[in-house]
Amino acid sequence: MIGIIGAMQIEVEGIIAAMTETKTERFCSTPFTCGKLSGVPVVVARCGAGKVNAAMCAAVMIQRFAPKLIISTGVAGGIGEGVKIGDLVIATHAVQYDYDTTAIGEPKAFVPLGGSGKETVELPTCETYNAILAKYAAAIYSGVHRGVIATGDKFVADPAVCEALKAEFGAVSCEMETGSIAHVCLAGETPFCGLRAISDNANDDGKVDFMTFAKDSAEKCITLLKAAAEALYTA
Repeated sequence: MIGIIGAMQIEVEGIIAAMTETKTERFCSTPFTCGKLSGVPVVVARCGAGKVNAAMCAAVMIQRFAPKLIISTGVAGGIGEGVKIGDLVIATHAVQYDYDTTAIGEPKAFVPLGGSGKETVELPTCETYNAILAKYAAAIYSGVHRGVIATGDKFVADPAVCEALKAEFGAVSCEMETGSIAHVCLAGETPFCGLRAISDNANDDGKVDFMTFAKDSAEKCITLLKAAAEALYTA
């Protein structure tokens, strides 16, 4: 099956409403709903905001359901010229920008992978599935961007922080879950894609824009997943 994770209820309720043959189980206080989306078996969960909640949800999903692919979907702030409200960002990779061990000589966002002895800054996504999502997204969004999603435990509404993330990591979007789910999927050897519909400009007016545009952004993500489900499943 395909696993789908969203942080907020608005990001998953439309997907669940579009599913058939649904059954919900609860693990670690998180409901996981299994069923079919466009005839394809999926499992959908709302993880809650933030890196720990997202990582916990992804780990449980891998252990209990063994999906062939996990997609993190939802809304985010856009960074940089040309990344507009209503556009979609498909992550080429993710970074956890608030993971900072530079004091002991390591690069910023240099995260360990459990006890494996491996570390990385760039948490990968699966290009095969990214290409499928980009193809279907072109008919839904006015703009589709491929780039870095920067993840940290902070709702960013400061232009200076956005500029720093762009300069340091090349980020085109920032939010609070993608990097930690990518981290778990890398450790769990599960292909991963990060999708973020831009609901605000991650600037001083971010909270106002977020409340205004989050619903429309979430609905576009739902339309994309319904359209691309079969192609993702058979890839």
